[in-house]
Amino acid sequence: MHTARFTLDPAFTVGEVDPRLFGSFVEHLGRCVYTGIFEPGHPAADEDGIRQDVLDLVRELGVTAIRYPGGNFVSGYKWEDSVGPVEDRPRRLDLAWRSTETNRFGLSEYIRFLRKVGPQAEPMMALNLGTRGVAEALELQEYANHPSGTALAELRAAHGDKEPFGIKLWCLGNEMDGPWQTGHKTATEYGRLAAETARAMRMIDPNVELVACGSSSQSMPTFAEWEATVLAETYDLVDYISLHAYYQPENGDIDSFLASAVDMESFIENVVATPTTSARS
Repeated sequence: MHTARFTLDPAFTVGEVDPRLFGSFVEHLGRCVYTGIFEPGHPAADEDGIRQDVLDLVRELGVTAIRYPGGNFVSGYKWEDSVGPVEDRPRRLDLAWRSTETNRFGLSEYIRFLRKVGPQAEPMMALNLGTRGVAEALELQEYANHPSGTALAELRAAHGDKEPFGIKLWCLGNEMDGPWQTGHKTATEYGRLAAETARAMRMIDPNVELVACGSSSQSMPTFAEWEATVLAETYDLVDYISLHAYYQPENGDIDSFLASAVDMESFIENVVATPTTSARS
């Protein structure tokens, strides 16, 4: 039998652990939404169609920030399809996952789900910068966060959500370096769009937290050059840059899977080292 020893010494603190480290995401993919967290008519579903057994598991996991609505799904997302009376919401083709989106679960349902999870569950909203742009991002921000007195704020109230959603954390698109992404862009194209979106959003709320798209993986042919170009446009306007990496056991090799944090650490260090021409760099 193998044994291991672990020593914890509070005198050797490296830094605080950000609660967002334990975040997750909800995307309209597979059973994540429909027959996952949302399944009206299921024995465990509440009056809003949210499954209580899934809620219990999410609470047990201690999930914090939860990103929505994706993922690749967001690059074809029309937020206005996902609000208002469910019976009036249109069915749309979802090009990302080659399915039909019913929009039965939308923005209001997502916020309702977060509130049921608990106060630690923070919204992290992704914006469609694939097939849409600055105007649509501002409309969504106004609908979600403006208290009252404007057309979109009053529309939210008319839809049954009088109180604003209070979304602070926003992703400026998703994996825009990937040719699989609807509306895929070059680094220069995306950097300019992300910068203008960020600048406009801060006109509404200077305190929003914004995430620019980094590379989808270290193996992308544009890795590092993508970060340098995007940060040159957005460095003074965003708070974070995303790093996407996916790990799973290959051929039963659990040891390598458990050591995948080494690869993630390398990814982080390489992005941190990326040169940028920003005045603040």
